[in-house]
Amino acid sequence: MDVALFDYPLPPERIAQYPAEQRDAARLLVCDRAAGRWEDRAFAELPDLLRPGDVLVVNDSRVIPARLLGRLEPEGRPVELLFLKALDPLRWEALARPAKRCRPGAVVVFGDGEVRVRVAAVAGEGRRIVELQGGGSVREVLERYGVPPLPPYITRHQKPGQEDWERYQTVYAARDGSVAAPTAGLHFTPALLDRLRARGIAVETLTLHVGPGTFRPIRSPRVEAHRMEAEEVEISAAAADAINGAKGKGRRIVAVGTTTCRALESAADEQGRVRPMSGPTGLFIYPGHRFKVIDALLTNFHLPRSSLLLLVCAFAGREFVLDAYRHAVEAGYRFYSYGDAMLIQ
Repeated sequence: MDVALFDYPLPPERIAQYPAEQRDAARLLVCDRAAGRWEDRAFAELPDLLRPGDVLVVNDSRVIPARLLGRLEPEGRPVELLFLKALDPLRWEALARPAKRCRPGAVVVFGDGEVRVRVAAVAGEGRRIVELQGGGSVREVLERYGVPPLPPYITRHQKPGQEDWERYQTVYAARDGSVAAPTAGLHFTPALLDRLRARGIAVETLTLHVGPGTFRPIRSPRVEAHRMEAEEVEISAAAADAINGAKGKGRRIVAVGTTTCRALESAADEQGRVRPMSGPTGLFIYPGHRFKVIDALLTNFHLPRSSLLLLVCAFAGREFVLDAYRHAVEAGYRFYSYGDAMLIQ
C-alpha cells in the first residue's frame, strides 16, 4: 500500500499554535461511518452526542517535562536532549539534537552549569544513553529544568509558554511517562466529565505512555514496511472487566484517542475480550485491520502520512476520512495537537 495515498494538503494557518481559550470550546466534526456524512458541532455537546450506556475509555498518562535545552562543554554550542526512557535513576535513553555533536564522552551542561550529563553510548538513530553526573536523579533534574515537549510544528516549541504547562496535559493525567500528549483528551474538563457520567456514560482509564515515534510521518514508501516504536501499556483487571462487561451487554466502547485505541486493540483476544496488560505494544493499525474492541473513536486531526491518520482511515475508511479532512480544512477547523476534534461513530 502506497503511503502517498494518505497525504493531503494543509495550509500552514490551519495548524493550531495555541489551545482554545477553554478546553471544551474546541469544534467537533461528528462523522457517521454508516451514512457517510458528517456535521459540524462543538466539543461541549459531547454528552448529548454519545448514548447512555456508552463506555468512554481514556489514557491517563502524564506528559513529563522531558526536553532539556543545554550546551556542550567546553565550547558552549547549544544541544537539546529529549529524555525518553529511564534505564535507572541516573541513566536514560534520550534523543539528541543535533546528534552529531553528542558523541560518546561529550558532556552537556544545563542551568548555570551545576547539572552535567555525560553521553555514555549511541543507542540508535539520534538516540544516546546519557548519565547524570553529581547528586540527585534525572527525574529531579527534569522537574527543575525541563520544559513541556511541544511538537515542532508549534513555533514556540523551543520556549513553551506558561499556558503550555497546564494545557499540554489532560485534566485526568495521573501516571508519569509520556513525551507527547494524548491529544484527544486535551478537550475534557472536570465539568464535562461530570456531565457525561450524569448522562449514564461510564469513564474507564488505561495507560499508554506516548513515545516520540507515535507522531512521526511514515518515511517508507510502502505502508507495510513501517514499524512502530514500542510503547508501554497498563490495563488493570478492573478496567478490563468493566469494558468486557459493557461489551457483553451490547454497550459501545468509545476510545478517546488513537493511543487508547491501540492499547485496547493490543490487549484484545480473537473474541474481542480485553485482557489485563502490563508491557509494550508495537501494534501498527492501518487499513485492513479488524477492530475487535472499539465502536467509536474520538480523535484530533492528524499529520499526513502518519500512523495516526492510517489508524483513523482503518476505522472509518480512507476516502471518507480524507473527504472529511477536506471539509475540515475548508470549514476552518484547527489541526493537530492544540486543534479541534472528530467523533467517528
